[in-house]
Amino acid sequence: MFENLSLKIEKAFKTLKGEGKISEINVAETVKEIRRALIEADVNYKVAKEFTDKVKESALGQNVLTSVSPGQLMVKIVHDELTALMGKRNEGIRISNDPPSVILISGLQGSGKTTFCGKLARMMKSQGKSPLLVACDIYRPAAMDQLTVLGDQVGVEVYKEPENKNAVQIATNAIAYARKNNKDLVIVDTAGRLAVDEQMMQEIEQVKKAINPAETLFVVDAMTGQDAVNTAKVFNERLDFNGVVLTKLDGDTRGGAAISIRAVVDKPIKFISTGEKMEAIDLFHPERMATRILGMGDVVTLVERAQKQFDEEESARLQKKLRKNEFDFEDFLSQLQQIKKMGNLKDLVGMIPGMGKAMKDVQIEDDAFKHIEAIIFSMTKKERQNPLIIDGSRRKRIADGSGTSIQQVNQLLKQFMEMKKMMKSMNKLAAGGRTLKNLPKMK
Repeated sequence: MFENLSLKIEKAFKTLKGEGKISEINVAETVKEIRRALIEADVNYKVAKEFTDKVKESALGQNVLTSVSPGQLMVKIVHDELTALMGKRNEGIRISNDPPSVILISGLQGSGKTTFCGKLARMMKSQGKSPLLVACDIYRPAAMDQLTVLGDQVGVEVYKEPENKNAVQIATNAIAYARKNNKDLVIVDTAGRLAVDEQMMQEIEQVKKAINPAETLFVVDAMTGQDAVNTAKVFNERLDFNGVVLTKLDGDTRGGAAISIRAVVDKPIKFISTGEKMEAIDLFHPERMATRILGMGDVVTLVERAQKQFDEEESARLQKKLRKNEFDFEDFLSQLQQIKKMGNLKDLVGMIPGMGKAMKDVQIEDDAFKHIEAIIFSMTKKERQNPLIIDGSRRKRIADGSGTSIQQVNQLLKQFMEMKKMMKSMNKLAAGGRTLKNLPKMK
C-alpha cells in the first residue's frame, strides 16, 4: 500500500536536500513533484491542487530553525496537512443509548461488504458487545451462506429468512428478534448495488428509513481508486452515510481513495480492512496513515495488533523460559502462530519504519512460515523440547515427514541454536547487571 506514492514523495523532498533555507523557488519545485505524485496515485485533481497549495502556503510562512533542515521541515508540513486532509483524528462508531444499536452496511457489488460485516462483528464482540448479523442480500446467490460461514467463524449468530424476498421486512424482523434475544448490536448486510440502479437505490433508502440505524457505513474497494470516490459521492447524496470503510488496502492499490474520499464527501473514514482474515480490520487513524504514506512506518498500530494477540499469562510464561534459556521449538511454534493472527505479513513489515521501502520489491507471502511449521510439526514432542538430540537420521525423518529438504531442516536448526546463543548472552549481561551504558568503551 502506498509504496509508489511514498517513493515519489520522498524523491520530491530531495529537491530541498542540502538547501540552507526554504525559498519560493525550491518550495514550488517540491510542491509540483508532490502534486504529480498524488495525481498519479489517483488522488482527485482538485483535492491534490488544494492540498499542495496549503503545503506551499505553510512552508513559505515558516522560519527554519537552525536545528531543523528545510527537508525535515517540509516532511513535517506535508505530514500535518495529510493528517488534516484525511480527517485529523479517528472517529469511532456511533452506539445508540437504546439497544440494540443498528449498523447498516452499504456499498457496490464486490466491495467486500459481507466480509467486513464478519470482521466488524468479531471486533465488536471482543469489546463486550453481543452482535447479531442480518442477511439482507436477497439477490446474490449464496450471500446468506457466506454470512452464515463468517458468523460461525467469529461465533456470532446470523439472522436470515431464506424464503423472504423483502429486505425491509427482513431487517425490521431482525431488530425485533434482537430485542427479544438480548442482542445489543445489529449489523445489517445489504445487497451490492450500482449507483445507477434506481430500483436498488430506492430499496436501501427504504431499509434505512424503516430501521433508523445509529450508523450507516459505506464500504468501498480501495483498488477502484478515483471511481470509488465518485461512487461514494453518489451514495452519500442518497443515503447520507456516517462514515466510510476502505477495503482491500493490501492489494495493488495506488491509495488515492484513502487520501481524497474524506475531502470529497466530507465524511470520515472509520475503518480500513486488509486481507480476508477476520482479524484484518483496523480503526482508521489519519495521523498514522500520513506517517505510512511518508514511508515512516506505523509502530503504534503494530504494537496494538500484537497486544490483541499476545495474552499476559503467555507472555509472562515465555519471559520466564527466556530468562532460564529454556525456550524451545514448542514456544517458537506458538509465537509463529500468534504473529500469523496479526494479519497480512507484508502489511506488518510495512509498519516498521524504513522497512516498507527496503521490502518494496520483495514478495512476502502469507504462507511464508508454512515450511517452518511443517518441519516443527514433523518433530516429536521430545525433539521439540530438546533440539540437541536431533541427529542425522532424525533430520532425514523430519525432512521426509514435512516435505522439505535436509538442508532446510539444518538451516532452521542452525538459526534456532544461534538465536538461543544470543538469548543466553543477553541473559548473562542482565544477570551481571551490565547494560550497554556501562559496558567498557572500545579503545
